Amino acid sequence: MSEPTTGAALPAPRDPHRSDVVFTADFASTAQWTAGRSSAYPGGGPVNPDDDKLDHLVDDAGHSRSGVFRATRRPDGTWDTGLLTTEDSEEEFVLLTGDVLEARVRLPAETGAWPAVWTWRDGGQEVDVFEYHPDHPDLLEFTNHVRGSQRYVRHDAVRPGAWIDLRTEFGRHSVDWWLNGERVFADRRGVGRRWHAFLIVNLSVCAGRYHPPPEPETTEMTFEVSSLVVRRPAGDDG
Repeated sequence: MSEPTTGAALPAPRDPHRSDVVFTADFASTAQWTAGRSSAYPGGGPVNPDDDKLDHLVDDAGHSRSGVFRATRRPDGTWDTGLLTTEDSEEEFVLLTGDVLEARVRLPAETGAWPAVWTWRDGGQEVDVFEYHPDHPDLLEFTNHVRGSQRYVRHDAVRPGAWIDLRTEFGRHSVDWWLNGERVFADRRGVGRRWHAFLIVNLSVCAGRYHPPPEPETTEMTFEVSSLVVRRPAGDDG
């Protein structure tokens, strides 16, 4: 359900100059990232059919380590898919309340592709920086599962194959989402004072319950993350 728009003024954005970069993604780094498994999948994976996914997680470097996240069709009807998470990595980076994540991504074009950047810890703590489905070509999904808010945003910049800039501010009282420098949703609910969570970047494949599965002739799909950084502002955590 989309979060209704109210007449209240949006909270002021944080000052990007009063912050330190605390994480710069190096997808090739085995110290930063664990590949092919996540506690967000039953038993850590490799499959998660109850979430309407055809995923079969793999740790093959060609499916994620270049920043190009790939899904390739398997003979059994599932798809080898790329997933990276900071959970169980050597560094185990966690996002904290007040952090600001900025990423540049190329959206996939193939029906059935389901890319996302999101957070997870201990069976929850999920905030979706974005989700996308090419069958809704101009729409991004932004969700704060921690405190139950969501917005579907349609935008001219969003289309299959497009490069977009994303920014998410994980504030104590409001999670704010930005698209190409424009704030498009401030949920006024936030994540609370003590929230913290691991980071996940992955490309899933839809099984057909909510979005159509891939076309029969499709054998591969990709989405790309060219940069991802996390800044930790000084002062108030929002």
